[in-house]
Amino acid sequence: MDIFSNTVALSRMQFAFTAIFHMLWPVLTTGMSIYLVIIEGLWLKTRDPDYYYHLRFWSKLFILNFGIGVATGLPLEFQFGTNWGPLSEAVGDFFGSVLGFEASMAFMLEAGFLGIMIFGWGRVAPPIHYLATIMVSFGANLSIFWILSANSWLQTPAGGEMVDGKFIVSDYFQAILNPFMVKSVAHMFLATLETSLFMIGGISAWYILKDRNTAFFSRSLKIVLATAIAVAPIQIYAGHLSAEHVAFYLPSKLAAMESKWESSPAGQPADWSLLAIPDEANNRNSWELTVPNGLGYILEFRKNLSEPVPGLNEWERQDRPKMVGLIYYSFRVMIAIGFFLAAVMLWNVLEWYRGNLAPDKISAQKWLMRLWMFSAPLGYIAIEAGWVVRCVGRQPWVLYDRIRTADGVSNVPPTNVLTSLIFFMVVYSILLVTTLYFASRIIGAGPKLNLPIPGDDGQFILRTEPAESVPDRRPVEAQQ
Repeated sequence: MDIFSNTVALSRMQFAFTAIFHMLWPVLTTGMSIYLVIIEGLWLKTRDPDYYYHLRFWSKLFILNFGIGVATGLPLEFQFGTNWGPLSEAVGDFFGSVLGFEASMAFMLEAGFLGIMIFGWGRVAPPIHYLATIMVSFGANLSIFWILSANSWLQTPAGGEMVDGKFIVSDYFQAILNPFMVKSVAHMFLATLETSLFMIGGISAWYILKDRNTAFFSRSLKIVLATAIAVAPIQIYAGHLSAEHVAFYLPSKLAAMESKWESSPAGQPADWSLLAIPDEANNRNSWELTVPNGLGYILEFRKNLSEPVPGLNEWERQDRPKMVGLIYYSFRVMIAIGFFLAAVMLWNVLEWYRGNLAPDKISAQKWLMRLWMFSAPLGYIAIEAGWVVRCVGRQPWVLYDRIRTADGVSNVPPTNVLTSLIFFMVVYSILLVTTLYFASRIIGAGPKLNLPIPGDDGQFILRTEPAESVPDRRPVEAQQ
């Protein structure tokens, strides 16, 4: 099949490309907003100027990511009308409402308080500014809830039924709180936070290696470390819980994640595939390295399975996921990065316990700082890999077991989709280069340690006087 003349394939490629690119920015926005709340809270509690300077420095990167995230996220919404019209018509009563909630509740809340957070320094009292920062963070993370609720509903549709090709919602709360939602939201929330922490830590490590503001950035590294110590292992467990849900609700996806072709009966052990070369044409793995009896321990923490685990051969070809190799290795990349970041945390805890992360000693930890820099982008890779598993593994269904992907695509000429795909690739590439340029400028300039501290001796201005009255000079008929 020539994908360049296939509307379904091109529409999937376009949505995948724009989604993968867009996801890079809100990941840092949502996680870093929590970090900013922590920093500003420490500043208000201690009045240590260092915390204020940290707040101002990291806010610049936050604002940059927020702007690019908004610009790249809008095309995703429009594609549901341009490329996925039949899907939108079939599920719009619920799916459209949830996306509308995300825009009107989460995004508007975040955007509304962002102005105070950016421009409120010296204009509002510090506690009011802190409230704005909290609301920005709450709005950013509320987006995770609505987006994951909508996507989880595509995996486990609930709260209604299909009637004449359209999903009729009978219980919105049941649809919003669909079986896949809670653990998916927790998994993604922890992923964005962990990714942001390692990015902040990696940038801090770069400054320490360059011997620039060592004491300043050793503090940010310790704050990151104190938070990530808890986040990294909890994220691994949250991922395990999500995998359990996949096994129960989307067994064909689990079979693809494990490149498992033959079923394993209940009451018996089953090997776990560590590495394999899937051969979809012949319904098998042409090569495989397995861990004996490993699948039961991974799924249920015991040797024998309590429930059967079906293999891909249980489904007809047209009813099971394709691109098994992509799903299989994306899943393993995500797992490997999760355990690697947890190991990095363990090493840092040991060095902290030994006193080697003190400002006068941390510069000597060259390899540890390099490891932080290496780890900085890994969270992004893990999240992107996880979303590949999540969405590609759901195929061939766009609404699982209800609507096939091929039936949800708009009837538009493939040349139109190819043209828009090329346009997005060019524009998004320009945005990427531009963003990296400005981010490098911010990082290269470093923190400004001579800014006036708001709230000291009335340095903030609280305007209470009434505004000046300006006469209405319009024609009389215009005033009516």
